Amino acid sequence: MDKSILEKIKFNSHGLVPVVTQSYYTGKVLMQAYANKEAIEKTIETGYATYYSRSRQELWVKGETSGNKQKVVKIKIDCDEDSVLYLVKDYGVACHTGEESCFYRDITLKKEEKPDAYEIFHALYEKILERKTTRPEGSYVAKLFEKGSDKIIQKVGEEAIETVIALKNKNKEEIVYETADLIFHLIIALADVGIKLEDIQEELLKRYK
Repeated sequence: MDKSILEKIKFNSHGLVPVVTQSYYTGKVLMQAYANKEAIEKTIETGYATYYSRSRQELWVKGETSGNKQKVVKIKIDCDEDSVLYLVKDYGVACHTGEESCFYRDITLKKEEKPDAYEIFHALYEKILERKTTRPEGSYVAKLFEKGSDKIIQKVGEEAIETVIALKNKNKEEIVYETADLIFHLIIALADVGIKLEDIQEELLKRYK
């Protein structure tokens, strides 16, 4: 964030501006808080998300006591210049309830059962890791892990071939199904060898020109 833009932020009568915090890797909205000019300046200086506590009337660094810090990658300002976005690499949960995001309930106040579309890859990865650890009976993923890395790699190869065939046939329904199968098994393979999706994202970012 260009520091000159900081001067354009329209703080309210209390000297505060709402800050929405979003995951750099998943796109998930993690929380919403407030910041004054000093908090944003400290965020820029340290690289870690800093806010202003209205109840305590003081600055607070997210994760300072819990360890769930937020490394800020970008700071953005909206078109009306009256709200700010922190794009962060989050280390731990954002919500004091223990949930990853403070926005974990829908309008009926029930916890969301499925991830949103934009975070499906990361959600799948976490679910696969869970299956790898807990090995629940009847789980296809658990059975793959029990059969070992060679079987997992074999499945990736099989799904890749089926995807190529689908592409050759130019059948949209078939392409979508086989591509989903390939990505699913590829994520299992990555989890098997301990490579995170963030590693893949960072590599793709290097190729973005």
